[in-house]
Amino acid sequence: MKRHRVINLYSGHVQGVGFRYVVKSITYGFEVTGTIRNLDDGRVELTAEGDREQLQALLEAVRQSDMSRFIRHEQTCWSEARDEFRDFAITH
Repeated sequence: MKRHRVINLYSGHVQGVGFRYVVKSITYGFEVTGTIRNLDDGRVELTAEGDREQLQALLEAVRQSDMSRFIRHEQTCWSEARDEFRDFAITH
């Protein structure tokens, strides 16, 4: 199974509303590893690795969550996995 990496940047009112914590809880339903963190410019960066179908389903689950009302724009970048994560964590 080829592993992929996705970096998804969320903009809108995504900081200070529990966005990172909700996304982390969503990841428990998927076989993915990675991080989610706030950026200084007000965006939130999700970096995840796993099977492409799992990653796509994760991104869709975030879009379908209660947090979707805070998202105004997403920017997505795909690449090959680097296998640098052991689990999924919130970083700062």
